[in-house]
Amino acid sequence: MPDIVTLTINPAVDIFVNVGRVEPTRKMRCSPPKRDPGGGGINVARVAQRLGGDVTAIYPIGGQIGKLLQRLVELEGIASLVTPSHVETRENFTAFEETTGEQYRFVLPGSRLHRAEWEAVLDRLATLASKPKFVVASGSVPPGAPDDFFARVAMHAKALGAKTVIDTSGPALNEALTEGVTLVKPNLVELSEYVGTPLDSNEKQVAACRKLTLSGRAEIVALTLGENGALLVTADHAWRAAPLQIEAVSTVGAGDSFLGGMVAALADSKPLDEAFRVAVAAASAAVLTPGTGLCQPHDVKRLLPEVKIREIEAATL
Repeated sequence: MPDIVTLTINPAVDIFVNVGRVEPTRKMRCSPPKRDPGGGGINVARVAQRLGGDVTAIYPIGGQIGKLLQRLVELEGIASLVTPSHVETRENFTAFEETTGEQYRFVLPGSRLHRAEWEAVLDRLATLASKPKFVVASGSVPPGAPDDFFARVAMHAKALGAKTVIDTSGPALNEALTEGVTLVKPNLVELSEYVGTPLDSNEKQVAACRKLTLSGRAEIVALTLGENGALLVTADHAWRAAPLQIEAVSTVGAGDSFLGGMVAALADSKPLDEAFRVAVAAASAAVLTPGTGLCQPHDVKRLLPEVKIREIEAATL
């Protein structure tokens, strides 16, 4: 059994092209498309595997695009446990406008799953022959799957004796935190929506994260802050990572790279603060890669010594 099992209920094939300029009406001649396997959990699996993790990915597939997705995942050296879907697996589309350096992302919702189809994904997790160290459920919930899908993942992971890592948003995040998880990775918008108030200062951000840990909803909160770095908070400690001064090529996949780096390091028994350092290096490396390529190991290794983290004073609740 691998150390890390990822679960993606709404996977996709991500298509990336370059185009001179995005304009209405006229035909826009694009570069040959690059296709990558996608969806939050699959992206986490890709990064964790690149950084030395032993990973298996669970996800549903449907139609010819689903078969392509499985081939793309396995080409990256990741074992797949797939379940059938009656609908074609979705595609996402990203266009890089060469004249401005802007990216245009078109993200499809995914087709509606039948109850038996999303339950089959949970059954693959529940019937694993032996327990992994970590179960990572990441990404969006497609139509047809219940809001508490990620909470059910957490419940099954606990039954296996595995640590549960969740990265989602909206009602799915609310339900998962009600169940309680080991680690949750919201971004600032997602956490602000969850607590129902702007988190416009370091003190408010730390306080919101610590409230989750003290309530038993999450043992660890990794809050990504984009160009302002990241926070890592437990009941007893809080660390802030400063952003690296690099020129971003693409921000696509930075959050997934952060989480993949974090989980790979934790599965390798790295201390929590060191795993945080790897996560920040992986997220920073991801923005150097165009499109949906995610971070590359040589960039992570090069950037790791530049990552600066410091333990900060906890907010008073």
